[in-house]
Amino acid sequence: MRGLLQDVRFGLRLLSGSPGFTAVAVLTLALGIAANTTVFSWIDSVLLRPYHGAADPDRLAVMETDDGRTTNGNIQLSYRDYLDYRQNLKSISGLTLHREDVFSLNDSSGSQAVWGELVAGNYFDVLGVKPVLGRTFSADEDGSRLGAYPVAVVSYALWHTYLHGDPKAVGRTIVVNRRALTVIGVASPEFHGTMPGLMFHIWVPLTMGKVLALVDESVFRNRADRSFYGIVRLRPGVSVTEASAESAGFAHNLEKAWPKTNRGASAVILPPWRFHSAAPDLLLKPLRILMAVVLVVLLIVCANVANLLLARSLARRRELSIRLALGAGGGRLSRQLFTETMLLAVGGALAGLLLTPWIADLLPAMVPKVGVSVAAGFQLNGRILGFTIAICVLTVLVSGAAPVLFWMRSSIFDALKEGGRSGRQGPRSHRLRGLLVTAEVALATLVLIGAGLFVRSLHNARGVYPGFDKNNVVLLRFYPAAGSGSTRDMQQFCVRLRERLSAATGVAGVTYADEAPLGSNSGPFSATQVEGFTPPAGVELIVNRYLVAPGYFDLLHVPLLEGRDFTEMDNEKAARVVIVNRAFAQRYFGGGEAIGRKIRWRGKWATVVGVARDCKYYDIAEAPRPVFFAPFKQEAGADNRYFVFLKTSGDPARVMSQLRREVAAVDAGAGAFDVMTMADWMEVTMLPQTLAAGMMTAMGLLSLALAAVGLYSVMAYSVAQRTQEIGIRMALGAQPGNVLKDIIWQGACLTIPGLAAGIFGAFVVTRLVSGMLIEVSANDPATFAGASLFLALVALAAAWLPARRATHLDPMVALRCE
Repeated sequence: MRGLLQDVRFGLRLLSGSPGFTAVAVLTLALGIAANTTVFSWIDSVLLRPYHGAADPDRLAVMETDDGRTTNGNIQLSYRDYLDYRQNLKSISGLTLHREDVFSLNDSSGSQAVWGELVAGNYFDVLGVKPVLGRTFSADEDGSRLGAYPVAVVSYALWHTYLHGDPKAVGRTIVVNRRALTVIGVASPEFHGTMPGLMFHIWVPLTMGKVLALVDESVFRNRADRSFYGIVRLRPGVSVTEASAESAGFAHNLEKAWPKTNRGASAVILPPWRFHSAAPDLLLKPLRILMAVVLVVLLIVCANVANLLLARSLARRRELSIRLALGAGGGRLSRQLFTETMLLAVGGALAGLLLTPWIADLLPAMVPKVGVSVAAGFQLNGRILGFTIAICVLTVLVSGAAPVLFWMRSSIFDALKEGGRSGRQGPRSHRLRGLLVTAEVALATLVLIGAGLFVRSLHNARGVYPGFDKNNVVLLRFYPAAGSGSTRDMQQFCVRLRERLSAATGVAGVTYADEAPLGSNSGPFSATQVEGFTPPAGVELIVNRYLVAPGYFDLLHVPLLEGRDFTEMDNEKAARVVIVNRAFAQRYFGGGEAIGRKIRWRGKWATVVGVARDCKYYDIAEAPRPVFFAPFKQEAGADNRYFVFLKTSGDPARVMSQLRREVAAVDAGAGAFDVMTMADWMEVTMLPQTLAAGMMTAMGLLSLALAAVGLYSVMAYSVAQRTQEIGIRMALGAQPGNVLKDIIWQGACLTIPGLAAGIFGAFVVTRLVSGMLIEVSANDPATFAGASLFLALVALAAAWLPARRATHLDPMVALRCE
């Protein structure tokens, strides 16, 4: 221990005596460690332990179902099944339900949209979340009496903003969806809800869903209506696998007891990071890729620092050689060198932790502003600290290995001969430093090619024609529970709003629908029967559907290939009609005549009156999928939101600035709504590509800079060591151009093998991410060539600068150098 303390004191004296070297090394390590810590903090916050503020979160898991009969892969639980699972599963100590919704807070100043969750009464008990004020829901509020529990728990943030941090807020009444609710508690600051990665601000008992016009009463009776997500708390000592096996077995019991609704149904319990919804679905793949990339960047950082340390140890060759000559063992020398590396790594880790909060804010900043907030900031905890320590240890081992191995393999004779009186760098050290630079170039090539592929993929995604015109289209996302007491009221409001907005300056057209395409990877579905089509045995046909108003296809420039558009006459009194897209007609009508055919949904038959061209509905890269459209007036009221589409004749921003005034003129109590352009709305589906492209570009540029610095340092050191040789050559008549070419060729000999190795590695590795690339091959020649050429040019510049300096040497001055 005393020897270690001596090494630490000696290392601190050495590093403090070389502030320039120390600052460069610490900053380089800080960038690599901060990048790794940031991405790990995202993975930890969004995927591994998303339930912030919950007690013993390692025992929390998600329950998903698969009814085995539908075609849309529903993973949610029904309320009736939930009651049975909660009562009978022995491997869990609790099961609760939740679903995200948008609530409208109403007061004298107007309405504002607040994202929250409808939850079972045992929600906070299962999570183990304690309030900072008041209480959470009680056992009495977990009953089945619909509308009997007008209470709410609010987030710490909402308490501060909406309730102004009032210490007497508990007991106050707030108006939510035009219903009075009593605030009974304020959640802890770190708790944001249970949809991973998303931030919610209000929690209401799900039995209030009907009163708040968020769910239909049938969800509490119909076992086939799977509308809620499940979270379980495992009993101590029970694994996720064991609990999942029990839930699957009990699902078979439910199938026997309720064959009509549960035929083929199964249940599974999964860790939170495998939750098939919200952030995990969108972010799992890109975050995995980013974690691999930042580890590669860390290796480049380590190689760079190893080069600096090796150069510094060579500058200390006299000291180290004497220590070897006086009997210092290889282990003693290694410990000293590793201790110095450790001090740099600790400094880099501390600086990296200071940088991480700034970098961590990039993820929320990349998410399009479409209403709900992202909860992915940086919060230092034991896991992140442990990860940072592990990265620090890895950095010490990798960065310190080069100088340690060099001196461990050096005999006293070799150490003294390495520099001699001239102090020149010997061939062994030169080869080792060159090898490190070649490795940096290879790794940088790999990262740059990956970044290039994702940048091209994102560019292609934004350039894909989605089948409709997004230009100059503004969306208003309304939440009808806030502004209408009935379906008829909502329909009348939409009609009046369309009339007023159509007359507004700069508006070329207005329509509305219950959903906007390309906003998420889920959406409205309906159980459907198609006349003349028989689905596979035991499979219930579930088809994507939209409720749209007249003018929807015209405003978005979606042509009708056959038949007619909806009209104002297609209302609740008229015969039910639908329009199908071409994919629907080809799959279910066999490509034959579609007009006049019938489909059944919501228990009634409807006649096909038109066929629309295919569009992208949920994913910009999706293949054509069957979709049908129904008149908004015939079916509205089934969902808790709808969209108003405005086509503008000029800059959408000019129209957006006056929309709230126009809406208030129609109905001052219309409720909360969000305003955004169609282009911004569509960015949600491209979040994985945006995140991967943005972060990989940043990592690619960092890798490029590190590789260039590494090459420059080696070449500059080499030129400094060859000063006398270059002076002699120039004194004997060597032309500056020849000297320049010789030194640049030396740099090329380090760069070319690195480029070749990086290209080969990228050829192998990029195939693993081909599923995330849009309209670009994982082995795209243009991207490989462009990234390699770019890196080669930067490497050329890094070698050219010291080479140019060498050509300006005064031979007489160079010959006097020792």
